[in-house]
Amino acid sequence: MKNIQKIVVIVLIIISGRAQAGNIHVVTTTQDTKSITEIIGGNKVEVFAIATGYQNPHFVDPKPSYIIKLSNADLFVTLGLDLETGWSPSLLSSSRNQKIQKGSPGYVDASFGVPLMQVPSSINRAEGDIHIFGNPHYWLDPLNGKFIARNICNGLEKISPENKNYFEANLKVFNETIDQKLKAWNSVMAKYKGMKVIAYHNEWCYFENRFGLQIVDFLEPKPGIPPTPSQLVKIIGEVKNNSIKVIISSPYFTNSSSDVVAKQTGAKVLTLATSVGAFDGIKNYYDLFDYNINQLVSVMK
Repeated sequence: MKNIQKIVVIVLIIISGRAQAGNIHVVTTTQDTKSITEIIGGNKVEVFAIATGYQNPHFVDPKPSYIIKLSNADLFVTLGLDLETGWSPSLLSSSRNQKIQKGSPGYVDASFGVPLMQVPSSINRAEGDIHIFGNPHYWLDPLNGKFIARNICNGLEKISPENKNYFEANLKVFNETIDQKLKAWNSVMAKYKGMKVIAYHNEWCYFENRFGLQIVDFLEPKPGIPPTPSQLVKIIGEVKNNSIKVIISSPYFTNSSSDVVAKQTGAKVLTLATSVGAFDGIKNYYDLFDYNINQLVSVMK
């Protein structure tokens, strides 16, 4: 009897400890939404991101461990649109967690309200990997981070209304920090406004628009189609004719084609971070832009 009482006491202590911690279990699809959730949720949340910072968010291998995480989640945050269509819905369905299914209070679409770019007027699959809702890489504009944060904040408040003031205070700090940092980022980039660059894949339009770059062309002849010899010849001509100094790529693309162009033109291949955690030192959403802008400036100046 005494042993049973001891076990009951231990269990109650464990449960009490968890209750005092008040942790809301959140699963996000990416490291960027994880970072923003941690900023807004503070010590009220425990966050797990499915995709790593150096993975292509379009292609993530589903793992049983992800299903377990989702089955225990109180909140699920997706970047939305059709970015994670190939893997996220199946994981969510397999979790059998009704709290986080689409339409439930624990489901957050971070793209809600974001002013989307490159929304197609018609769909023609011959044009390559076309996103039917618009370009989904919207988090690469720091001002869109405010929309993401607002949506996450709303989700947290739905499942934990008693902490609304706490979340709103953290949201205010996040927005103010973005505004302050954006002034500094714009100041650094101002002298390079209109600078022409080449990109490997069409995922930089929001970053390009915010910081005044001009992407002349892509190494991919069409979205999702690997570079062809004829496309590389075209790009080499464009780089030479426009005195382009930079070719932008991402951690999950090979640099073999970019290196061919660089060798022929003298342009610099720059692998920028598309997500938090892509490289050492990019620990949060603010670091993402610090890193990319510092890398660009180091080459362009």
